[in-house]
Amino acid sequence: MGETTTEHKTTAGHAEAGGAHVHGPLGQRAELVVAVLCGVALLVAWILPKVIPVVDWLILGLLMAAYAFGAFFPLREAYANLRQGRFEIDVLMLVAAAGAATLGEWAEGALLLFLYSLGHALESYAMGRAKRAIEALGELAPTTAQVRRNGVIETVSVDQLEVGDTVVVKPNERLAADGYVIEGTSSVNQAPITGESVPVDKQPVRDAAEARARPENIDKGSRVFAGTINGSGLLEIRVTRAAGDSTLDRVVRMVREAETNTSSTQRFTDRFERIFVPLVLIGALLAMFAWVVVDEPFSASFYRSMALLVAASPCALAIATPSAVLSGVARAAKSGVLLKGGAPLENLGRLDVIAFDKTGTLTEGKPRLVDVLTEDGVSKEELLSVAIAVESLSDHPLASAVVRDGRSRLEGKQPLAASDLQSITGRGVRAEVEGEVVFIGKIDLFSEIDGPGIAGALRARVKELEIRGRTTMVVRRGDRYLGAIGLMDTPREGASTVIATLRKIGIQQMIMISGDNQQVADAVAREVGIDEAYGDLMPSDKVDMIRRLRSEKGIAMVGDGVNDAPAMASATVGVAMGAAGSDVALETADVALMADDLARLPFAVALSRAASRVSRQNLWISLGVVAILVPATIAGLGIGPAVAMHEGSTLLVVVNALRLLGFKDPPRPAGA
Repeated sequence: MGETTTEHKTTAGHAEAGGAHVHGPLGQRAELVVAVLCGVALLVAWILPKVIPVVDWLILGLLMAAYAFGAFFPLREAYANLRQGRFEIDVLMLVAAAGAATLGEWAEGALLLFLYSLGHALESYAMGRAKRAIEALGELAPTTAQVRRNGVIETVSVDQLEVGDTVVVKPNERLAADGYVIEGTSSVNQAPITGESVPVDKQPVRDAAEARARPENIDKGSRVFAGTINGSGLLEIRVTRAAGDSTLDRVVRMVREAETNTSSTQRFTDRFERIFVPLVLIGALLAMFAWVVVDEPFSASFYRSMALLVAASPCALAIATPSAVLSGVARAAKSGVLLKGGAPLENLGRLDVIAFDKTGTLTEGKPRLVDVLTEDGVSKEELLSVAIAVESLSDHPLASAVVRDGRSRLEGKQPLAASDLQSITGRGVRAEVEGEVVFIGKIDLFSEIDGPGIAGALRARVKELEIRGRTTMVVRRGDRYLGAIGLMDTPREGASTVIATLRKIGIQQMIMISGDNQQVADAVAREVGIDEAYGDLMPSDKVDMIRRLRSEKGIAMVGDGVNDAPAMASATVGVAMGAAGSDVALETADVALMADDLARLPFAVALSRAASRVSRQNLWISLGVVAILVPATIAGLGIGPAVAMHEGSTLLVVVNALRLLGFKDPPRPAGA
């Protein structure tokens, strides 16, 4: 996970304070209106004497009005910052304007305040666009819901929904809560949560009792999320999450909190500012006394000192990285990718290696039972009955496949009953069936437990299945081997295209790590285009491999966020797929692909690289302008031109960052 900090850096009083104004009691456009009034007063004071004779006090009154309008919001910010012990750009600008007035340069000071307040207002508006893109997520869910209680449908506030309530969703309405379908069929537009471009067909859960007991295992064809949009059918939804705890609410909170998760670039600029700002103040103070050693009046030295304060203020530098992070996080969230702040955003763009889990990541995660091998004297019915009895107690995906496909092969025959299931991590399971101990698992399991070993013939047949890319499970009942089961998990559609796209955008190496045997891992790797495959890995082995690779280069671990949580936490960046509705995935991963769609990964990597480029560009722009302005003001550049270039650079870095809001998916390789 990226480093986090509780100190929310305020981009020189701009981002945070700016957001405060535009949403204050004067309305979103108040700052811009006041800046325009400042400009109007300044313009009238400049034009009026050229048109008609006027008395000096009228001109002075207009300039003082310009001061009042131009200083209104900077004064509010400066007061708020000083109360918190921060000496920010607003204070420097006000000091410079006051200094100009002291010298009788009212027009110069008014121009300074006008340009600063106008630039600040435009900057706040631009940054507000990125913030509104995030805030719009929180407005997706409706405020009321139709709930069936005691046979009567009533309208209640979403805040009053409880787990277990039945919500009725009419056609084309937004869903008010997370849950699963119990009645009706429809297509649901899940783009606001998962970024999926095509509506997903929904149908009632097959087993309502199982769904209530294990809501986390509900199939995506029945699971629904708050904020998504119902299609043409009427749905009845059983609520699984209370208000404030839905997937949408969690995403909104995490996206907002992402601003505090700073990148290494942001931490560098923060350290730079802490050193640079005191140097600016010392330099301005020394410049104020230049008249002692230079033949010029105090007023000229004082004016140059004020101009230096404006020129050297690191406003653009302070906002350079946060603006890019905010825009990048907002753009990612719009496409169903949750980036938890600047650190993951930056790290994802610097990766050299991506490691993929196999099952459920590169493959469909829905293995099928394709082979049933029996020993002499053992019927397929007995083997399947024992296997189904044991695996029905497990919630492992392979167990579900054995139960599902095995029952269809039994053609309605009743399987046996099992009890006392025990998991043998990474190897298999143990249970009791009709008073006999049953072991089901990999070949290696049977060399580690008591009892007879596997006969050579059965071992050879199992190895042959593994060479063909099957995941195998040997079944032993008591001291008697019943045979083996072969399962196959097919690669995801488009997985090879994703790998080719990642390679095109600059990922140097892609590997696959799996708990399956090496032959299965090799077969999948060849089919999707992975460079290297590592099989037969225990969870601890995956962690060790990720740590070893991380010591050499940047690495991302892509998995489902549950079984792969330790490996993801050990990587430079942990990426969880299908995170919508998964607490573990949302909490563990640095990057969460809300949809179960591997194609979102190249988008996330490309966006991160674009954000890193924008951040570097912004740093060069901001530092370059300061490098030009400081010597220029020492040489005699006035406050007006200095503040124009200063505010221009600030707006430039914000506008440059806002380009990320329109970021497009990277092109696929030719022929993909």
